[in-house]
Amino acid sequence: MFDSLSEKLDRAFKVLKGQGKITEINVAETLKEVRKALLDADVNYKVAKQFTDTVKEKALGQQVLTAISPSQLLVKITHDELTHLMGGETADIKLESNPTIILMSGLQGSGKTTFSGKLANYLKTKRGKKPLLIACDVYRPAAITQLHVLGEQIGVEVFSDIESKDPISIAKRGIAQAKENGNTVVIIDTAGRLAVDEVMMNEIAALKKEIKPNEILFVVDSMTGQDAVNTAKTFNERLDFDGVVLTKLDGDTRGGAALSIKTVVNKPIKFVGTGEKMEAIDVFHPTRMSDRILGMGDVVTLVEKAQEQYNEEEARKLSKKIAQNKFDFNDFLSQLNQIKKMGNIKDLVGMIPGVGKAMKDVDIKDDAFKHIEAIIQSMTPAEREKPELINGSRRARIAKGSGQSIQEINKLMKQFEETRKMMRMMQDKGAMMKMMKNMPKMPGMK
Repeated sequence: MFDSLSEKLDRAFKVLKGQGKITEINVAETLKEVRKALLDADVNYKVAKQFTDTVKEKALGQQVLTAISPSQLLVKITHDELTHLMGGETADIKLESNPTIILMSGLQGSGKTTFSGKLANYLKTKRGKKPLLIACDVYRPAAITQLHVLGEQIGVEVFSDIESKDPISIAKRGIAQAKENGNTVVIIDTAGRLAVDEVMMNEIAALKKEIKPNEILFVVDSMTGQDAVNTAKTFNERLDFDGVVLTKLDGDTRGGAALSIKTVVNKPIKFVGTGEKMEAIDVFHPTRMSDRILGMGDVVTLVEKAQEQYNEEEARKLSKKIAQNKFDFNDFLSQLNQIKKMGNIKDLVGMIPGVGKAMKDVDIKDDAFKHIEAIIQSMTPAEREKPELINGSRRARIAKGSGQSIQEINKLMKQFEETRKMMRMMQDKGAMMKMMKNMPKMPGMK
């Protein structure tokens, strides 16, 4: 997401590089390119114009400090305005009531049912809630089946009634069951509907009136761009929803919906869907998204994802094994699995400042570790525990068993040894200091 926009903005700011000061002429030239980049990303024209006018006004009203260049100042102002454009502050979901009733709304095919499952999983695993999913899409039997499959996958109960065609009745009975069973959150998945379909719009308005949800989320496919924004406006006029969910942000999307929707409907983006897995859901942070758009990475999210996989007891055991030089292939495989759980590999790499831009044309597949896993799983338990046992004949057997070449086996063995050495060195403060002393000094460094 936003790769094309990031590239075009980067090119726009190069206009100011090497300039000694900000002038009306060079700012206008830069912002003309910024506006073009925003329009190419399918941002609403009025939003793009208002955005660049505000940036221009702020840029011309500021003195450039000696510590920064005009291009750096303009990047800073653009970053602040992008953050403001997308809502400024992170908007949390309201969970004060017991049970909290969340009503999902949106167009057909926007990803409501999948997102309902993701939200239930997020509230269960990250917020300690006990959710109940209610299937109120009475027009598409496959939606009810899909919700049951997702519920089973994440260990969340689903309430449905395939005999009934009355979503209000289903919702009320589901909420009653939730109260009896001690569910703290109820997520109601509704049928997709077109904004021009008066009967369907009346139905969801009536559902809102009857069940009085604590939170209404509008789910929108971010790949539909400005159409998504226009639909959101119509839905908001009827439902007065509380927040927006942008799905399919991992697809080939230009990002216009994310940049326009807050201004047009004045409702915050609360969540984004970033993949097919049930864990592929992120709280929307405007400032972090601005960082990523402008190629600054997103270290905070990267650290949070790492912390989610962190286990203190496991870390203590691993630290002890490293100190005793007993780090083995079982540990190596365990670390790979933890990285995989953090999400899409290319997305993770893109969160490292400066690296995302360098890696934009590199195709990093989700199964990038598959061949490594195959090699390790082709080893015997003894070989995994004692890598030094792996001689030439054992390497040939492992290569045959994993379907990899001898060269790949040798490459992995070398990577493993280097990892083991680095881990030992990181634990040995004396060795780290010695290594740093021996590093070539940079000009001007003492």
